Amino acid sequence: MKSDLETLGKIVKAAASEELLPGFGDYKFSYKEDNSVITDADIAMQKRLQTELALSWPGIPVLGEEMTIEQQQNVIAEANEYWCIDPLDGTNNYATGMPCFAVSIGLVKNGEVVLALIHDPVRDETFTAVKGQGAQLNGIALEKKPVIEQRERIIAEIDMKRLPRELAIRLVTEAPYSSQRNIGSSALDWCWLAAGRYNIYLHGGQKLWDYAAGQLILHEAGGVCVALDNLPVFRNQLETRSVLASMDAGLFEYWKQWIGINQ
Repeated sequence: MKSDLETLGKIVKAAASEELLPGFGDYKFSYKEDNSVITDADIAMQKRLQTELALSWPGIPVLGEEMTIEQQQNVIAEANEYWCIDPLDGTNNYATGMPCFAVSIGLVKNGEVVLALIHDPVRDETFTAVKGQGAQLNGIALEKKPVIEQRERIIAEIDMKRLPRELAIRLVTEAPYSSQRNIGSSALDWCWLAAGRYNIYLHGGQKLWDYAAGQLILHEAGGVCVALDNLPVFRNQLETRSVLASMDAGLFEYWKQWIGINQ
């Protein structure tokens, strides 16, 4: 698996440098049917990765964001092993010049994510994980940061617009944290939480390619997560999932109780 990560890292870094960075901030984009933003770079990056992955790992199919739903469903239904990729997570940021976007890749085998890589080309940060072997940032093991004892001092990364309305209102009016962020890239959300850059993470709806790699990186760094239905976030299904996550088990349980997630 280590050699796979090294090869994958070289592929992704080269592709991001050549396919993404030249067009960063060009403000050229269109909209998909679901009103999400798409650029030429999304398409070019997915094609590049599909080609490169097929050359290095022939026989392992790719499930990518920029495929049709039918194609994505076929991969899950027919393949015991596949790459789950988001060629450009944070497209809106990318198109408008905000430096928070990433490439996310997870290898799913027998219903589990066993390898993950998320690359931030602006900061040249690459987060990686292998199931059962820990998580790293640029080759250095991620270590847990000190626990914040005072609940009112925590920093929370929260996507308000995708949460249930009543929960979003309660968070605004009762705010069990000192400050709140929303950087606009789910892949980086997972990684930055794993790196201790904030303390709690709450998101109301992510697609499979948004959370497949990130949840493994968080888990291997020692973090915990759950969906708001109190079931695992990743279930090897083409579904939208909510997320509550933290690197601190005590804080995680406090938030579960505060939100009202069933035990």
